[in-house]
Amino acid sequence: MSPAVSSRRIPRKPAALALAAVYLALALPPARAWLEASMVGHMLIQIPLLAALGACAGLLLPAPRRAALRAALGGPLACLLAAAFASTYWMLPRALDAAVLDPLAALAKFSSLPLLVGLPLALAWERLGLIGRGFIWTNLISMLGFTGWLYLAAPLRVCNTYLVDEQARVGWWMIGLALLLFAFWLGGLFAGRRPPCAAPGRCADGQPA
Repeated sequence: MSPAVSSRRIPRKPAALALAAVYLALALPPARAWLEASMVGHMLIQIPLLAALGACAGLLLPAPRRAALRAALGGPLACLLAAAFASTYWMLPRALDAAVLDPLAALAKFSSLPLLVGLPLALAWERLGLIGRGFIWTNLISMLGFTGWLYLAAPLRVCNTYLVDEQARVGWWMIGLALLLFAFWLGGLFAGRRPPCAAPGRCADGQPA
C-alpha cells in the first residue's frame, strides 16, 4: 500500500492529535529526563521517536501538499541529503551532551529531528525506487554499525554526560540493531522477488502471475 493511499484512509485529525500528544509527552520533563538519563534511551529511543513523529506527520499531509512541499525543498534528493546530514549530527557525542545540558540545543533537537529528518525522509520515500530506498537502508545500517564501533573502540569517554559503561552498552546495541536491520532488509528483498513470467500475466509454469 502506497503512502498516498494509506494517508487518505487514516483520519487525519485524530492522528494529528495523537502525534501532538506523543510529541508533547516526549518533551515534558518526566519522559525527557527518563530517556536522557541513559545513552541507550537518548540515542536509540528518544531520537528515533522524534524523527518518526515527523515522518508520520508528513504522511498525514494530503498528496498535493506533500508534492508541493517536496518540490519547494528541491525534490527527493535534497530531502534525502537534509535527513542524512541532520541525523548524522545527532549521532555525535558533542551534540548529545549539548542536548542534555543546553536548553537551546535541546530545542534544536526537538525541532530539527521531526522537521529535518523525519519529514524530508517521508517526502522523499514515496518518490524513490528500489535503488533509492536501498541507499537509505544501507546508509542507516552503515551509520549505526560504524558509530557503534566507534563507541566501543574509543579508549576514553566520548560523552561527558554518560559513563564509559553506557558508551560500550550503546555501542553493542547499535551494532546489534544494524545487524537486525540488515537481516530484515535482506529478507524483504528476497521475499519481494517473484518468478520471471514467460508471458504477460502468466508465470513459467503456466499459472497466473
